Amino acid sequence: MTETNTTITLIGSRLAKEGEDFIFMGEARECGKCKLKRTCLNLDPGRRYRVAKIRGDTVHNCFIHEGGVLTVEVESSPILAAIESRKAVEGSKISYQLPECEEFDDSVYDILYPEGLKEGDKCTVVKVIGPMDEELVHGCSLKKVELKL
Repeated sequence: MTETNTTITLIGSRLAKEGEDFIFMGEARECGKCKLKRTCLNLDPGRRYRVAKIRGDTVHNCFIHEGGVLTVEVESSPILAAIESRKAVEGSKISYQLPECEEFDDSVYDILYPEGLKEGDKCTVVKVIGPMDEELVHGCSLKKVELKL
């Protein structure tokens, strides 16, 4: 992987596969009594991450994850989104804005409102995939891109 900005954390052993993406949902009620919670809860809730590397095979007990947790390195995961065509330039830095389409087809909801991305987030356009079908997004000129926080 070209990105070297990783964070060490703990995740469920069943989720701990290199290349696996997940959204960190934050602290559960049971986490309050855990001695490892500072290591588990060091990610931003609602953000998308990718397991970059598994660090060792020591399984730690967990009140939430059946099978315990493993130590891993995670990085921010690319997010598939739709942005204004004029901003869709590979390598450019943008402030993410939700598209303002008059109407759109339900099939493109997930790309118009992607999980793990918030209005105003500073992102890099990693890859321009191509234009959005104008039949699906009325009143917008959008391109499908991969963004990275």
